[in-house]
Amino acid sequence: MAKQERRSGENIDSLLRKFKRKMKNEGTLQELRSREYFEKPSEKVKRLKEAAVRRTRTQQREDD
Repeated sequence: MAKQERRSGENIDSLLRKFKRKMKNEGTLQELRSREYFEKPSEKVKRLKEAAVRRTRTQQREDD
């Protein structure tokens, strides 16, 4: 769980930005969204394969 302590005189907006950045880096929101609904193992494998294909296509485009 991300935790951000407030320093004296620190603006609430900057504190919120730091907290959101920390949550994104930890992957907390992404995990929460993935656990929102049950995903069958076959669907998970299909999703991971499609992501791998996208990654390889992107790498090939960058190499050319």
